[in-house]
Order: sequence, then structure tokens, then C-alpha cells
Amino acid sequence: MEKLRPPIVVIKDLNKSYRRGSQIIPVLSNITFDIDEGEFLALMGPSGSGKSTLLNLIAGLDKPDSGVIRIGGLDISALGEAELALWRASNVGFIFQFYNLIPVLTAFENIELPLLLTSLSKRERKEHVETALQVVNLTDRMDHYPAQLSGGQQQRVAIARAIVPDPTIIVADEPTGDLDKASAREILELMERLVHEMGKTIIMVTHDPRAAEKAHVVRNLEKGVLNNVLP
Repeated sequence: MEKLRPPIVVIKDLNKSYRRGSQIIPVLSNITFDIDEGEFLALMGPSGSGKSTLLNLIAGLDKPDSGVIRIGGLDISALGEAELALWRASNVGFIFQFYNLIPVLTAFENIELPLLLTSLSKRERKEHVETALQVVNLTDRMDHYPAQLSGGQQQRVAIARAIVPDPTIIVADEPTGDLDKASAREILELMERLVHEMGKTIIMVTHDPRAAEKAHVVRNLEKGVLNNVLP
């Protein structure tokens, strides 16, 4: 069946290397693939294979040496630093392994942070945060600080923070890596809901085969090269 929509992410001939002293170390070589809107993609591979580098490039946290990264029709690889920062604020939701919550802010205030960069009024921000809290089932914890929450609850706050600006894509770097088995399962089920019920596009780096099983597509990186695509 022919696709009705173009891919939300288009990556073509992507190359990235880092300099260590006088040595040039290649990290990604000629990476080309697409991600459909509403797809749940897992990036797997051994440590040092370039997974997090690729995720950072897609999220606009780093720039490639060459190649194209087009997201929602925009070539972000051609943007300057200031333009890229503005684009990230409204188009990328971040989920990290260690949550990256601000300890002195409540769950509500942590979730509200991305909205402070927008033109939304205080009332509109409140409505958005309350909706995100409902999605992650934490309305009863909105006034709690991170230290008062379990690891799974903190990650749910982080997910609410990621979705509150209604981003084009969500990038998740080892989102279950610091959680026990039960909490990890809850987080993965929540991420599945974001895809199936809200149509979110998620790109997840993981070492966990059980996490990768939840994805629609698994792409494997080996020494900076994409080896295969697993359904």
C-alpha cells in the first residue's frame, strides 16, 4: 500500500567525526534512512557504535560534518545555532535515562519549563501541563518534588515534560536504563500509548532487547554503519 504522507524524518548521506588531538575519529558513515510519522523506532548497537551521536544529530543538539537531516520538511542541518535552538524548543521532546529534573521545582514546574520559551499565557501553560499530567497519570503528584517521587514517577514527569509542547518528534536516550523491571514496563507501555493514541513519533536509543520489542522498527548500528532494519 502506497504511503499517503512523506516521512517525518529524512536522513541522507549523514557523516560525523570528532577530532582527538591531531586524530580524526569517524563516528557515523553515510547514514541514510527515513522515519514515518507516528513510528516508534529503536536504535540498537554496542557501546561506541554511534547511537547517541545519531540521536543528538536528529534532535539538533549537534551538527553533521556532511549530509542532510530533514524533519517535518525542514533541513535542520542547514540551520545556524540560534535558529537550531529555537527549532528544538518547539519541535523536540527529550527523555533521558536519568530524568534530568530540576530538584528544587515541583513536578508541575518541571513540566512547565519548555512552555516558558513560548508565547503561551500563564493560564494556557497551566492547561497544557494539566493535560500532560493526565496523560502520564500523575495529577495527584503535581506538587511533589523529584526527591518525593519514585524513579518510575520521575520518568513519567520527564515524559510529560517532553510531550507538553506537542513536539514534532520525541527522542529518548536509554529511557528505561535506570529503572527496575516493573517501572521500565510501565514507561514502555506509556510510550506505546503516545504512539498509538496520540500519533507521536519516538526515536529511542536502547541496549535493552525488551525495550526494542516495543518498537515498530529496530535499526542496528555497528561502528557507525547501519547494518540492518528489523521489523
